[in-house]
Amino acid sequence: MDEPTTAEAEADVRELAELWLVPHERECLACYLDRAVAALGCQGDLRFAGRYRDLAAPRAVALEQRLAEAGGPCDCKALMHGVQPAWHLWTPERWVPTDSGTAAVQRAHPPLDMPACEGVRRGSTRPCANWHSMRRPR
Repeated sequence: MDEPTTAEAEADVRELAELWLVPHERECLACYLDRAVAALGCQGDLRFAGRYRDLAAPRAVALEQRLAEAGGPCDCKALMHGVQPAWHLWTPERWVPTDSGTAAVQRAHPPLDMPACEGVRRGSTRPCANWHSMRRPR
């Protein structure tokens, strides 16, 4: 039996990545970007956002322009400047004891891992209930 060539192996990996990057049913853009950037890193462009649009929201023809204008010229910045985890997912601010016997404030912080997407209607580019939109004033 012939061993697969490097080109065949790379093609297989690309095909698996393409299949993995299909938006889940009802998955919102923010959850998709969070998942894609966490797994494959930011490529310095809006390739994942464009893929989401092509596969899940084809009528959102100005998506990349809208994300770029909101401070997101690439997938990671679109996620960073466009949305933040919803407040109900944050660990609340609280007092914690210190080694010296006093207490210090531990500030509220977002979750380390986001929960499963709450879902949106097909064709929407809005975030699900796990995210707050961070719209900038015009």
